Amino acid sequence: MRNLKEIFDNTKGLYGYRIIENSVASYELFFVHKSLETVRSTDSKATYVTVYTEHDGRIGDSAFQIYQSMSEDDINKKIAQAVSRANLVSNEPYELTDKGTLNAALPTNLDKYEPEELGKQIVDAVYAADTVPGGSVNALEIFIYKDTKRVINNRGVDKTQTVYRVMIEAIPTYTDDKQSVELYEDYRFTVFEPEKLTAEIAEKMREVADRSKACKPGKELNINVLLRPHEIRRLAAELAHDQNYSSIYMHANLHKEGDDLQEGDCDKLNITMKAIVEGSERSAYFDDDGAQLFDTEVIKNGIVCGSFGPSRFGQYLKVSRPSGDLKCVSLGAGTLTDEEIKAEPYLDCVSMSGLQLDLYNDYIGGEIRLAYYYDGEKTVPVTGITMSAKLSEVLSSLRLSEKTDVSGAYEGPVRALLKNVSVL
Repeated sequence: MRNLKEIFDNTKGLYGYRIIENSVASYELFFVHKSLETVRSTDSKATYVTVYTEHDGRIGDSAFQIYQSMSEDDINKKIAQAVSRANLVSNEPYELTDKGTLNAALPTNLDKYEPEELGKQIVDAVYAADTVPGGSVNALEIFIYKDTKRVINNRGVDKTQTVYRVMIEAIPTYTDDKQSVELYEDYRFTVFEPEKLTAEIAEKMREVADRSKACKPGKELNINVLLRPHEIRRLAAELAHDQNYSSIYMHANLHKEGDDLQEGDCDKLNITMKAIVEGSERSAYFDDDGAQLFDTEVIKNGIVCGSFGPSRFGQYLKVSRPSGDLKCVSLGAGTLTDEEIKAEPYLDCVSMSGLQLDLYNDYIGGEIRLAYYYDGEKTVPVTGITMSAKLSEVLSSLRLSEKTDVSGAYEGPVRALLKNVSVL
């Protein structure tokens, strides 16, 4: 990094430069059934450079990757090519991130373990849930990472942050005398809680057994639909990103500050884009520009109240303190209780092919691979169905659970209830 900085500092004709160095150390375990097939350790580093030029009152930029095998002559040639390309780009003027040093690690408990010991405890926690007759964890892959990102530029930025994280890929499988079915699941966390991991895998083991019995309902339904954290995050993120600086600058946003998204009797949306959510691997102290991140509320009590995004577009919009490129979505808890959920028939969506959202066409829907249908008396697993509704109507009657959790880049209610949804 010192050599690269010296090369760029001595390069003439640059408005500025930014260097991002990503280092990843991993410890990986691969199981087939309960047999350990492969153990692998890796240590890699990737360096990305962006050069900025000033021409005709405009700012241009161009990026490229640097490999450790490159000589100084190779790097100088890459810089010259990038400068030529940057001079073909004409963006409105903006200032690069100015000054700031940091060397910090994100909140975690993973750094308390040696990788081998952590891997063993994760394996024990996963297989402790493998107790369903006819079921098995058909395949298991565990990835333990230590990510280190460093960002420097010519304006005095030199920031480093370290993230310890785990990704688990598991394939719970259920086999009977007629068929074998499976579910693919991945779990990501920065805080290891063995009991919670066992409970999550155990739930998936029960669900894959139920999927083998699931069938399509005999009729079309107009029913309350429950979404789980993965889909709730998608909904909250879509609404939040409508208020990204870049969307607003390019006039691509549908809503503006002051717009009421929920005009009915419902649990009001309170959405904040956050820098750090404990347990989320997307947490960060700074973004790729080296800009400090500031939590920003974008929707309060169902009303659009703010915006967020990278410094460049914040400057274009004359934001006094841009939030930076925030990645974590926080949705406030609601008032929905388990007793209220069971007061009416509902469809609890366990696995979807992906929640589909279209703000401009006022649509929410998607294919449901596994759900639990409660008709008011009994609960049965169902599959092979799709849901669809008007997004505006869903938001105006939305209910959110009191219970919350962290899932990926999301923290918030564990259930969202959508009323009167068409299910085919």
